[in-house]
Amino acid sequence: MNFDLNDLVAFRTVAQLSNFRKAAEAVHLSQPAFSRRIEKLEQALGVRLLERNTRRVTLTAVGRDFERKVRDLLDDLDATLVGIRGGTATRMGEVTVACVPSTVYYYLSHVIRLYHEQSPRVRVKVLDAGANEVLAAVARSEADFGLNFIGAQEGELEFKALVEERFVAACRRDHPLARHRRVSWAQLSDYDYVSVGRSSGNRVVLDQALAGVAKRPQAIYEAEHVTTALGLVEAGLGVAAVPSMAMPGKDHPILVSIPLVEPVVHRKVGLIRRRGRTLSPAAQQLYDLFEQVKGRRPG
Repeated sequence: MNFDLNDLVAFRTVAQLSNFRKAAEAVHLSQPAFSRRIEKLEQALGVRLLERNTRRVTLTAVGRDFERKVRDLLDDLDATLVGIRGGTATRMGEVTVACVPSTVYYYLSHVIRLYHEQSPRVRVKVLDAGANEVLAAVARSEADFGLNFIGAQEGELEFKALVEERFVAACRRDHPLARHRRVSWAQLSDYDYVSVGRSSGNRVVLDQALAGVAKRPQAIYEAEHVTTALGLVEAGLGVAAVPSMAMPGKDHPILVSIPLVEPVVHRKVGLIRRRGRTLSPAAQQLYDLFEQVKGRRPG
């Protein structure tokens, strides 16, 4: 077909930047020369890949599917070339990680800090979203891999467990529950309760685990994400049940966590990636670092 590797690189660049001028600058071409590359690619394929107006460039439906295939193709080619000439290129590039927000502040950020010390020139993009959105981002190759607590049931994705953590009660240090060594769900229901919404994967886990519990907390406040719920708790609006990974350390000046019992509820957090996909060297290095760190908290 009448196109070459440079045309594919140009297409991937404009798909990422959504702007012809910026994409042309990124691949060191004049804008007319860059446009000719895209036109040549579209003519060779016989389809329109991009919709263009004066302000923005968007992918057509065919273009979105083609962009995912081009991205995989170029990543695989990059990995092959790096394997031939040595691993020094793992210190450069870009990695995109999709994750549920409850893993960000006190776990993901710690791993990324360690990764940056090893590979300071690699750009890391974090897509923080709900559990189902994380699955979709990895399945569509919008992220190299993900950090999630569901995924093993997805046929096109593989799930590698890192840690099993329990849900804890989150409250302020001046709250009556803060003096307890453990708290039952029935005790939690005696106070204003902050919950995550029904679209949250954590809500699904809790609803299933507490289905047979007679006295369970009823929400006065509801938030989409665990991190937002913790903000409401810190403001003194109530208590919440959150994964232990979402909580700050014991030296936090305001928030404290207490183990929840009757019943004890767990969730399993792990890495998800597309089955059979070869990660770029930079992405593989970060993926391996998550496995090394496992669920250990910083410091």
